[in-house]
Amino acid sequence: MVEITIRGAGIFGLSIAWACVQRGASVQVIDPNGPASGSSGGIVGALAPHVPEKWSAKKAFQLESLLMAEPFWREVETVGGGQSGYCRKGRLQPITDEKALALAHRRAETAQDHWADQAVWQVVRATASDWEPASPSGWLVYDSLSALIHPRRACEALVLALAAKGVEVQAEGADKGRVLWATGVAGLQEMSASYARVVGSGEKGQAALLAHDARDMPQLFAGGVHIIPHRDGTVAVGSTTERYFDSPDQTDAKLDDVIAAACAAVPALADAKVIDRWAGLRPRSHSRAPMLGAWPERPDHFIANGGFKIGFGMAPKIAQIMADLLLDGRDTIPDGFRVEDNL
Repeated sequence: MVEITIRGAGIFGLSIAWACVQRGASVQVIDPNGPASGSSGGIVGALAPHVPEKWSAKKAFQLESLLMAEPFWREVETVGGGQSGYCRKGRLQPITDEKALALAHRRAETAQDHWADQAVWQVVRATASDWEPASPSGWLVYDSLSALIHPRRACEALVLALAAKGVEVQAEGADKGRVLWATGVAGLQEMSASYARVVGSGEKGQAALLAHDARDMPQLFAGGVHIIPHRDGTVAVGSTTERYFDSPDQTDAKLDDVIAAACAAVPALADAKVIDRWAGLRPRSHSRAPMLGAWPERPDHFIANGGFKIGFGMAPKIAQIMADLLLDGRDTIPDGFRVEDNL
């Protein structure tokens, strides 16, 4: 039985642990701060695809992962009894003018080429529904590939599923077997210091949770803001992207601006009570892509980091390919996602 130690209990660490346990490995997960203590403990959870044009290996990888998400989270919930909040109801975005309308129609054609019959990207007429973003052109983009998840609860669901398989998240412990480092911002900072160059950094995000029940409705993206109708009867709005900040975990007026933008896009949110405010650092690799693979100069040590804004959407596929590498020595990591691309 292969022994695996995973350091870090965010979405990458937990999902890779789950994939390894499912394939019969002996796994321990160690995180001194506990599960989802970093950016994986957020509240937004927009699993949204890149636009279906200028196709690349990164976009193909993301497409495959988004299509894997439903069975991945269904099994996690079945085994552990938790609720991830996963739901695939698509996304609506407003079209601002004639130029944007023409671009949206072109993207509908390229979506047919790249998404085939697995999802659609459509131009649809606005209907003045309460759950539609205001659209200056009278038209919206609807895509059926976008899904949503509750990040904090998804990590809790993974913890429960792992516990059902006999794996508890530990605060400390000695390494056993092969070691995977999925330590987020702290890991990027450690590598930057070790290599005397910027390997990656943390970028701050702020988000809010509103008391408004729009469950089973599509998510919205308008005014630069994600508006996510969670299945528990709340709506998450976010988020900021801040490279420079005074406090990494405190909310401020920038979040007030996000809430105001969401209410302007969807007036039905105007009277919704703010029930939670969140701020945290998200790990951004130098290349902006996930950072995966063997740790150079450290035999039997591996890295999974840099899931900046796309960590939950990429997690099912990343879990699969990292389990391939850790358990079988099979390297299927796409070009551009490798540790070496950031060193």
